[in-house]
Amino acid sequence: MDAPVETSLLDTGAQGIIGKPLDRIDGPLKVAGKAIYAAEQDANTLHGVLVGARIGKGRVAAINEAATLATPGVIRVFTDFETFARNPQQGGEEEAPTQGVREIAYVGQPLALVVAENLEAAREGAEALVIAYEEEAGAFEREAHAAECETPPDASTPAHSSQGDLDRAMADAAVTIDVTYTTPSQSNAPMEPHATIARWDGDNLILHTANQMLASCRKQMADALGIEETNVRLIAPYVGGGFGSKLGIAPEAVAAALAARELGRPIKAVMSRPQVFEATVRRSDTRQRIRLAAGHDGRLTAIGHETLASNLDGEDFFEPAGIATHFLYAGENRSITHDLVRLNLTLSGSMRCPGEAVGMLALECAMDELAEALGMDPIALRKANEPERDPEQDIPFSSRNLIACMDRGAKEFGWDRRDPTPGGRREGEWLIGLGMAAAARSNLMQRSAARVTLRRDGAVIVETDMTDIGTGSYTILAQIAGEMLGAPIGRVQVSLGDTDLPPAAGSGGSWGANSAGSAVYAACEAIRAKLAGAMGASPGDLTLKDGEAIAGNRHVRIADLIDGDLTEEGAIRPGKTDEAFTQAAFGAHFAEVAVNAVTGETRVRRMLGVFAAGRILNEKTARSQCLGGMTFGLGAALTEELVHDIRNGKCVNHDLAEYHVPANADVPQQEVIFIEERDHAANPMLTKGIGELGISGAGAAIANAIHNACGVRVRDYPLTLDKLLPGLPPV
Repeated sequence: MDAPVETSLLDTGAQGIIGKPLDRIDGPLKVAGKAIYAAEQDANTLHGVLVGARIGKGRVAAINEAATLATPGVIRVFTDFETFARNPQQGGEEEAPTQGVREIAYVGQPLALVVAENLEAAREGAEALVIAYEEEAGAFEREAHAAECETPPDASTPAHSSQGDLDRAMADAAVTIDVTYTTPSQSNAPMEPHATIARWDGDNLILHTANQMLASCRKQMADALGIEETNVRLIAPYVGGGFGSKLGIAPEAVAAALAARELGRPIKAVMSRPQVFEATVRRSDTRQRIRLAAGHDGRLTAIGHETLASNLDGEDFFEPAGIATHFLYAGENRSITHDLVRLNLTLSGSMRCPGEAVGMLALECAMDELAEALGMDPIALRKANEPERDPEQDIPFSSRNLIACMDRGAKEFGWDRRDPTPGGRREGEWLIGLGMAAAARSNLMQRSAARVTLRRDGAVIVETDMTDIGTGSYTILAQIAGEMLGAPIGRVQVSLGDTDLPPAAGSGGSWGANSAGSAVYAACEAIRAKLAGAMGASPGDLTLKDGEAIAGNRHVRIADLIDGDLTEEGAIRPGKTDEAFTQAAFGAHFAEVAVNAVTGETRVRRMLGVFAAGRILNEKTARSQCLGGMTFGLGAALTEELVHDIRNGKCVNHDLAEYHVPANADVPQQEVIFIEERDHAANPMLTKGIGELGISGAGAAIANAIHNACGVRVRDYPLTLDKLLPGLPPV
C-alpha cells in the first residue's frame, strides 16, 4: 500500500451487499451447535491435563510420579526433564523446551502433562502428582518494586518519547493537572478455553487448535519442536473468542504435540478455566501519571503520560498505555514514557485493545479534570485541542472525524441537558450524572494473502487462513468477494482457519478485515481484469451483478466468458502510506449513570458510542463489535480485577464466578452510530479497524459520569462502591 486509493471498486459495485447489516453466515451453525471447535474435532484421543506450579518463585526439586502412574487409566507423565532427555532441541541448546522448565517464575506455570485414556483419569492423575519445590522470595507487587523498574526496548510504539520542555510548560501554565491513575491486571477470559488436539502423520504434525493468528502460530510451533514449518498444519475454523490470549501458541499445544509424538496417538489437551487465568496471559496492571498544562482558553501547552507496567523477567512486551496520547490532542511540549517492573506473575501480553483500553481510562479522565478546573465543557476542551496534523510526527491524518463524532453524540445523547455541577441531579436516593470521553485506536494493516476462485457457474470460493473468532470474518470476506464479482451472498463459499490456505495476518489488532479483506479485494481485482479482457472492455468499465458481466451495452453471462474456473491469489502489505499518514479510527463515548447515595452502588443506565472508522463493511457485525467493546469498557470501569495475593503471587479469583466480567444485568441500553467516512490511505477498501475502537475511552466516560453524579473522583480502577462511599455527600 504505497499510495492512497482514490476510487475503490467497492464504491462502484452493483451487487449491493457491502455495508448492509447481513446476518453472519456462520450464525445458524453456531446456534445449532454444529460449528465444530478445537476440542470437538476428534473423539478418538487420549487426554492430557496440565499440572502447574504451586509456588510463585523457585525451582522444581523433584517430581514423584508413583501415585499418578498408579491411577487407573493413566499412561504417562511428561515433564520437562523427561521431554528434554528424549527430544533435544536443534542447535545444541542446553535449556529445556518451553512447555516445561526447572526454574519457576509464577504460580500456575506448566510443569507436566498427565496423559490418560480418558479425561477423568487424566484429571485424577494430575491431582495426584507430587512435586517438591525449592521456594525462593518472589516479587508480587508492583509498587513494592517500582524503584527497580527498567525501560523496555522500543516496540511498535516507542517506550520513551519527548519533545519540548514539559516541566517548564507545567511551571508556566495558567492551569495544570498532575494526577495518577492505576488499573489492575485483567484477564482475557475468552468463552472457549485454550484447547488443542495434536496428531502426527509420519513427520507431519496436525493441530486442531484455538488460535487467532495461524501463520505466526505455525512458525512458533515449528520452532518449539525443532521441525520445519512445512511439517506443521494448524486447523481452526472456529475460535470461541481470544481477545489476545490466543495470538500465540499456548502451553497445552506444545505439550500435546510432544506427547502425541512420543506415544504415537492423538492427544487432546484442554485448559481448565483456572489454567486459562493462570497460565496464558493477563493485561498488565499499570500506574499512570498524567500531567496537563493549559491556558485559560483551554489550549494545551503540555501533555505528560508516564506508565509503569509489569511483566515477567526477560519479556519485552509492555502495555503501551500512552499510544493514543501521541496523536489525540495538540500541545507542543510532550513526554510519553513506559517502564517495566519485573514481577513473578502470569505473563503480561496483549488483551483486547492493548494500550488504549487502559491508557484512555487515565487520559480521558484527566481531560475531564482539566475541563472542570477551567470551568469548560468537556467537549469544548477537546475541540480546543484538535490538531490539524499529527502533533509529534508533523504528518497529516489519513482521516479524522473526532469532532463530528462528539457533535453527533452530544446531540443524540442530550448532552445539553447535563448539569455541570457534580451532584446537581438527584432522583430519590440516586444521584444521576452524564459523562463523555473520546475514543481513538491506531489503524493497522498486516501482510496477508488470499485465493479467490470464480467458478464458471458464477459461484465464488474464498480461501485464506484468516480466522473467525466471533467477529464475522466469514461474512465480511463473502461480502467483499460477492460485491466485486457480482455474486449474491449465498453464492459465496468462504474457507478459513487452515494453514494449508494462503497465509493472512489473522485476527488481532483490529487488522483482520483490513488485511485479509484487502487480499481478497486484490484477488478479485485480478479476476475482474481477466473478465474485462474477455469482454474487450477496460476494468473500470466493467460491472458484475448476479452472475452477469456488463460493459457498454453488452450483458454477458460469466459462464460464456470463461472456459473454466478463474483462480487468482491476492496479497497486501503495508507500504509508504504507513509512513506518510497517521492512521487511526476515532469516536466519542457518552454514558449516564446512577450512583446510590446510601450504598455507593453504580448502575449504568445508558451508553452511546459514535464512531468514524472508514467504510463500514457490515453494519450489523460492526455494531456488534462496538457493543462488545463498550461492554469491555464497562467491565474495566466497574468490575474487572485480576487479584493476586501479594504474599505468594497466587491468583485468588481465577474463575468466572469471582472474576467479574459484566453480565447481562450489568449492561444497559447501548446504542451505536457510525459517521460516514472513507479512508483512502488505509487500504483499497477505504476501511479502518473497528474491533477495539469500542473499548477506547468507554470506561472513562463511565468514570466521568460517576464524578458528575456524586462529585467523587476515584483514580483507582475498578470504581467499586467501597471506593465511592467515603466521599459521597450526606443523604
